[in-house]
Amino acid sequence: MEDDHPDLPWPLTGADSLRDEVLAAYADPARGHHGVDHLREVLRRLDELEEAGARYDRVPVQLAAWFHDAVYDGERDAEERSAVWAEHALAPLVDEATVAEVTRLVRLTEHHRPEPEDGNGCALSDADLAILASGAQRYDQYVAAVRKEYAHLPDEVFAAGRGDVLRQLAAKPRLFHTAHGLATWEEPARANLARELEKLPPAEAD
Repeated sequence: MEDDHPDLPWPLTGADSLRDEVLAAYADPARGHHGVDHLREVLRRLDELEEAGARYDRVPVQLAAWFHDAVYDGERDAEERSAVWAEHALAPLVDEATVAEVTRLVRLTEHHRPEPEDGNGCALSDADLAILASGAQRYDQYVAAVRKEYAHLPDEVFAAGRGDVLRQLAAKPRLFHTAHGLATWEEPARANLARELEKLPPAEAD
């Protein structure tokens, strides 16, 4: 499988079977946005951030990118189950500190609120959210792919939940935490969020 995906860098030598297992999870046809293309984009954005001067520990951050959506089924604890998978699967392959850092980073992607001094967390969070700064056509494809993952929900239920997610993102003081992310992705991402929110019903009053 490795030869089939040369654009998906995997940082562990001699662990191809684990790589293939995680990749198979992303390739589940039930997934929409959180599939192989998302993994590929996150890994590419990490490279982009590094080229732009962001400093992070490549092995744990790449592994966290691989595992951050390893479990994805629309349930609220997907990040936690992904972290547990990483913890168990990586324990025989890398040192304890790397396992701990990977699982910390996977859990961080639930809220995307890294501390300013957390170079690893800032890089992974920014790479994961960079899709928000896509051009209009790509962004609309992303929204449609997210809807596919919640096809079991009626339109009004999905719209309410999606609106909540978007408003939480829009309320953040900043979406991106690296210098490159803030300078390059912040403005188009906020424009996309605003454009999508305009199409959704307003939040219900408490």
